[in-house]
Amino acid sequence: MLDEALEHLVTGIVDHKEDVQVRSKELRRGSVLEVRVHPDDLGRVIGRSGRTASALRTVLTALAGGQNVRIDIVDTDRQR
Repeated sequence: MLDEALEHLVTGIVDHKEDVQVRSKELRRGSVLEVRVHPDDLGRVIGRSGRTASALRTVLTALAGGQNVRIDIVDTDRQR
């Protein structure tokens, strides 16, 4: 559910909507959501001084009900 919500939010921000991918990983400390976007959209998702990324983290933490959720934002040119 969190990955779908994050994908919806990020898709609304970026220009290259087809390149948005969100993968969820479960670790001991909580969930990690990896967001992959087109390199041209990386700045849009991070925002000035990280404000957009911080807002996305805040919304997802609220949706997670206080669980630890980490979001990693990666461009699609970076290797997996």
